[in-house]
Amino acid sequence: MKAGATRIHARTQVAVTAMGLGCAQMGNLYRVTSYAESAGAFRASWEAGIRYFDTAPFYGFTRSERRLGTMLTDLPRDSYAVSTKVGRVMTPDPTVGAMEDGYAEPLPFRPVFDYSHDGIMRSFEASQQRLGLLTPDILYVHDIGRLTHGDRHEHYWSQLTGGGFRALTSLREQGAIKAFGLGVNEFEVIEEALTVADIDICMLAGRYTLLEQQSLGFMDECARRGVGIVAAGVFNSGILAGSNKFNYGDAPAEIVARVEALRAACADEGVTLQAAALQFPLAHPATLTVVSGARNAEQITANIGWFEETIPASFWSRLKERGLIADSAAVPA
Repeated sequence: MKAGATRIHARTQVAVTAMGLGCAQMGNLYRVTSYAESAGAFRASWEAGIRYFDTAPFYGFTRSERRLGTMLTDLPRDSYAVSTKVGRVMTPDPTVGAMEDGYAEPLPFRPVFDYSHDGIMRSFEASQQRLGLLTPDILYVHDIGRLTHGDRHEHYWSQLTGGGFRALTSLREQGAIKAFGLGVNEFEVIEEALTVADIDICMLAGRYTLLEQQSLGFMDECARRGVGIVAAGVFNSGILAGSNKFNYGDAPAEIVARVEALRAACADEGVTLQAAALQFPLAHPATLTVVSGARNAEQITANIGWFEETIPASFWSRLKERGLIADSAAVPA
């Protein structure tokens, strides 16, 4: 499939491309990324037909939204889709350091968790200004869940259920956004949200990948309900792209062994492991698009090449025969 192929969410009619550009690197994720590098990644994405872009206030402490907004500002509004996130209110703070929460040289705005009705509205209105857009297509509730908040989860969950979801519903009814959902690293909190809110589209990072399909039952339920999934983190923090990182830490031995088995299957079929990782999640009927981060034009161009690589059907059969992916998982045609 081409990276620029259009995919439409039936319920909301949000149109995205099969591959999207994730813009965390525009916020100096892990190291400083120049504006020229970020602009190069954006241009290469656009030239390849990619028309879906995802950002968040948290990325670079507002830097990513500002950069992406500048890049989009002269383009026709109906020619692309953009998503951003709520759940953190960015508060001016001169004590922000040179490296905070994984971002190098973040801007002087401290993220403060706030999932309340007023917090959602304040965050959304600030994002409108930074992006230069009145109507972002999708709004995700960022990093709600026990993985992020631990013992504080119930506190923040009560903010969301006590007013945050109401704010999101109101924004959708007003036409300020077309869709809302969660943007998280754990599928269980989306399952919980489905019982209390009319969710449209969610971004799930790292939990439905070539390496992990424990969320398959959840994905099947999303397909039945018409809830779209944006697959992110498909390299599982880098272990499927050549690094030794898994879930933001050093990969344990059993994960390394599983990746080596996947790599061997790829070698047997002449398939690139990165290509398999990018293409696998899109086969599930719930998945709308696969979002890939990139720091510069070279990185996104490589990712697009892998996304569009031809993979024989025998490869997916081989993975199932060896027990390397779930037997009931959908695979690319």
